[in-house]
Amino acid sequence: MGKQPDARTFDVWDYLVFAGMLLISTAIGVYYAFCKKKPQTQKDFLMGGRKMTALPVALSLTSSFMSAITILGIPAEIYRFGAVFLMYGFSYVLMVLVTSEVFIPVFYKLGITSTYEVRRRHSTGLNLWGTILATGMICTFYSSMGGFKAVVWIHVFQAGIKVAGIFSVIIQGTIVEGGISNVLNNSYYGGRLNFWDFNPNPLRRYTFWSIVIGGTITWLGVFGINPAQVQRYNSCKSRFHAKLSIYLNLIGCWGILGTMTFCGLILYSRYHDCDPWTAKKVSAPDQLMPYLVLDILRDFPGLPGLFVACIYSATLSTVSASVNALAAVTISDIVKPLFPSLSEKTVFWLCKGTSLFYGLLCIAMAALASLLGALLQVAVTIFGVIGGPLLAVFTLGILVPFANSIGVFVGLIAGFIASLWVGIGAQLYPPLPEHTLPLKLVTDGCNMENIPLEAPLSPNAFEIHNVERTPLMDNWYSMSYLYYSPVGVFATIIVAIIVSLLTGGRKQVIDKRLLLTKEDFLSNFDFLKKVCHSSYLSLNPTSNTY
Repeated sequence: MGKQPDARTFDVWDYLVFAGMLLISTAIGVYYAFCKKKPQTQKDFLMGGRKMTALPVALSLTSSFMSAITILGIPAEIYRFGAVFLMYGFSYVLMVLVTSEVFIPVFYKLGITSTYEVRRRHSTGLNLWGTILATGMICTFYSSMGGFKAVVWIHVFQAGIKVAGIFSVIIQGTIVEGGISNVLNNSYYGGRLNFWDFNPNPLRRYTFWSIVIGGTITWLGVFGINPAQVQRYNSCKSRFHAKLSIYLNLIGCWGILGTMTFCGLILYSRYHDCDPWTAKKVSAPDQLMPYLVLDILRDFPGLPGLFVACIYSATLSTVSASVNALAAVTISDIVKPLFPSLSEKTVFWLCKGTSLFYGLLCIAMAALASLLGALLQVAVTIFGVIGGPLLAVFTLGILVPFANSIGVFVGLIAGFIASLWVGIGAQLYPPLPEHTLPLKLVTDGCNMENIPLEAPLSPNAFEIHNVERTPLMDNWYSMSYLYYSPVGVFATIIVAIIVSLLTGGRKQVIDKRLLLTKEDFLSNFDFLKKVCHSSYLSLNPTSNTY
């Protein structure tokens, strides 16, 4: 595959497909804002009146999970490091089990809008600026006007767009490469089918252990305690539907992982002898998927636009969930405690106003991020390492009744220090290739006259060159990034327990609703009983007994 495609820009059909996705998303927001009976209370606006069923909530969870980072990032990781990424399937199972059986029972019985209420109770040719403004304004509109129900149903629509965009790449990529067998054959001989790596070395970027241990804890911080996800669990009409939504979401996570992995294998098969990154056709690995799309779908009007609509749908899903959750946190944690006498109607309009404010803030941040370049990677890393200590705080609150506020506070600080230390250190002094083990990329099939002699630029803007490596850099800073969250979790929990015991533990009486009790655990079997009963009735519709 020596010949590289020329640059290709959007045509009329691509713009129409992309604009159609934005218009339909807006139309759903208009429908819920003006045509349906308008929500009149904070509960209606932020939680859909707690009348949602499992399926749309599960699709909303899955749609948010399928972010732009997922669509662009996972195939690029498969391309560079191989299909060992599939081991995330095991970490998703563990994450769902812990979320459904530990966190959801407590959060649902509290009926909270924001997880941070617990803290109070318990110590391509498209114009960049045009797309930022259009996407941000549409997302802000349907989040602030339509409320939670609009956000959920728009997520359902956008999930369909994302599935269509990804499968257009998979189908055409498979055809271009001569079938699935050729894709797998090229991937096998390129070392990309490296599923099983049980090396316990924590310095290795991807192994079974780093993915299962680190991945489980990292995703628990997203699905277990993140306000955007908990808001959706608590919007369900019963705890059964809340739990069922996360189990259905597991199927979606598996599907996304499988399709993104296969996209990565198609990416490698297509460019196995002429790497566009080394050949300077793209400036960063996360540009490989758009490059592939413009390569293999260039002769199909509208399909490149569908893929871009897929990416923007992923962005809209993530941002809209965050806007709605931020509004919930602001109203529940700041406004209502300061002004408890506000009427429901006033709070309702404040919900709309805060959603509008956070939407506009997202537009401003997106514009700023476009100017920062690689600095965005640093921000994403910091965001990841902060999640570990926060997960530990909620875990302590739910599972460790003797943990007191002093212990949790000191533990949280210790967790932040540990995780930020390793995260920022790794940005300044990145691990060497012998630890990350990127797989070989070649340019033997390229037109060598057009390839610069120098190696591709590092995607890390803060890497410090020409320094003598120390043991700290080659060990602590070289740890797999998947362990950053576990470092924060374990540092926080260990320090919090020790300090709590040294300071006499919890002295005040604790509200039992804030803990995972025996009754909560036994109710998990009621969930399984209901699932079995529903399955039995579906197979025996005339039966009236279990």
